[in-house]
Amino acid sequence: MIITDTSLHIEQLKKHFNHRDRFSVSDIKEFYRRFDDSIKRTTIDWRIHELKNKGILQKVGRGQYSFKAGKTYLPFISRSEKNLYNKVKKEFPFLNICVWNSKWLNEFMVHQPGRFYTMVEVEKDTMQSVFYFLQGKMKQVFLDPPASVLEQYVQENEVIIVSNLVTEAPTQKVENINTATLEKMLVDIYCDDVIFSAQQGEEMNAIFWAAFDKYLVDQTKMFRYASRRRKRDELKLFVEQLLPTGK
Repeated sequence: MIITDTSLHIEQLKKHFNHRDRFSVSDIKEFYRRFDDSIKRTTIDWRIHELKNKGILQKVGRGQYSFKAGKTYLPFISRSEKNLYNKVKKEFPFLNICVWNSKWLNEFMVHQPGRFYTMVEVEKDTMQSVFYFLQGKMKQVFLDPPASVLEQYVQENEVIIVSNLVTEAPTQKVENINTATLEKMLVDIYCDDVIFSAQQGEEMNAIFWAAFDKYLVDQTKMFRYASRRRKRDELKLFVEQLLPTGK
């Protein structure tokens, strides 16, 4: 199908949605029906495809598009985090590992916590082996601790927590270190109010607002991971209520 620039109504499209950070396929369909009320869905799909190819539309979730050219979140990996990852990888070369630090959330927070956790996430049946390995080399290493343990025994500003890496968790490689994506971080703080107690309540609202405003958040990826953690519907409702018109 040949799609001309004239039929795309690019300038009108931008003007129509310039007050929206994102909009749906239904919104686009409604826009094009202003020019042709009998337009077919396949024609609209082709127009969306062409607008994506031209770099005008950007997909930001399932059936969600934006003009905003957001940035992909890439954390700064410190030397200590690199060393930690490489130590575990050397000892367990075939293990799927994800290392990230709760201090990365400070970028999105109003109040800055004084205690940070370096998360070492591994497959569930290897958690204990990794814990014992790290415990013999470093101070303040905890295995999936409850709130009472964190409150009573955490004495350092930064500690290491060994926990389960959920199957199909969205991770990314940064400087050869397998680490968390922004989508994973958002889901984790929503699902775990023990380790991420400092990120609850109004702080969580602030984190989600800032993350969606500053970076591209792949909602399809985020909700898929939330499903793995059995929190998809709750998180979806939270996002819809917090960002009612879709950031």
